[in-house]
Amino acid sequence: MGKLNSTSVPGFILMGLTDSAETQLVLSVLFLLIYLITVLGNAGMILIIRLDPQLHTPMYFFLTHLSFLDLSYSSVITPKTLQNLLTSTKTISFLGCFTQMFFFIVCVAAECYLLSWMAYDRYIAICHPLHYPVIMSTRLCCALLAVSYVTGFVDSTVGVIFMTRLHLCKSNVIQHFFCDSSPILALSCSDTFEIEFIIFICAGSNLVLSLITISGSYLSILSTIFKINSTAGKKKAFSTCASHLLGVTIFYSSMIFTYLKPKTSYSLGRDQVASVFYTIVIPMLNPLIYSLRNKEVKKAVVRVMGKRGVLYN
Repeated sequence: MGKLNSTSVPGFILMGLTDSAETQLVLSVLFLLIYLITVLGNAGMILIIRLDPQLHTPMYFFLTHLSFLDLSYSSVITPKTLQNLLTSTKTISFLGCFTQMFFFIVCVAAECYLLSWMAYDRYIAICHPLHYPVIMSTRLCCALLAVSYVTGFVDSTVGVIFMTRLHLCKSNVIQHFFCDSSPILALSCSDTFEIEFIIFICAGSNLVLSLITISGSYLSILSTIFKINSTAGKKKAFSTCASHLLGVTIFYSSMIFTYLKPKTSYSLGRDQVASVFYTIVIPMLNPLIYSLRNKEVKKAVVRVMGKRGVLYN
């Protein structure tokens, strides 16, 4: 079978999640509901943090950008998925496909590092509380944030450039609901070892470096918590990082399951379920995790709503 360079492909066809019209309708309603909650939850989180001065701390500075990234990569994937579920048009242009892939990788890679900086922030707050204001300065927070976005941009640029050089076997049908690397690699009729290796190194290094930071931070946190004599003190210390630890566990477990494996182990059904979880569900869960389990956010909501009420009265 002849080869076709991906740059000469006018567009791709996204096969989506199912061929059943009834299932597509159910999924479209479910995904729309999840997306609305995602938008409201993350936008609300950003707004509350911006409006309440007591939340202008390094942890909530990072949380603002976590909400922004969740909102961004959900918006990159979900609207197109809803369009494919609700209409018979399942095509996506070549430019649209790789643009979607580019911004998705930027957001996910940046979120990996952002979660690690949040763990480092908790480490300083619990293990070195007296030095916290000095160490976690505005300058350091902005520098760490810049590292997150720049790394995500570089990682995405390298990955997308190599993906656009693939030779396809005269097929433009993507067995997925968005433009992800694994199903596009499956279209190639040439050896993809080099591209897979580069993607594996980029994704693996991001995951490993961020996980080392998170693991080291939490090991130090646990060591400090065990040294606290009072049970109340231990509970208070642990409660300050419980939400973040839960968010990290959900995010990294789904990412590792999906990406840190060779193309030969790609399973359409299994990987699609995992993809739905981290592209559509997790962005909805994060604001719920950080708000429902966080007394400071709850109090901030009350304060902000109280001020709005006073202004209108």
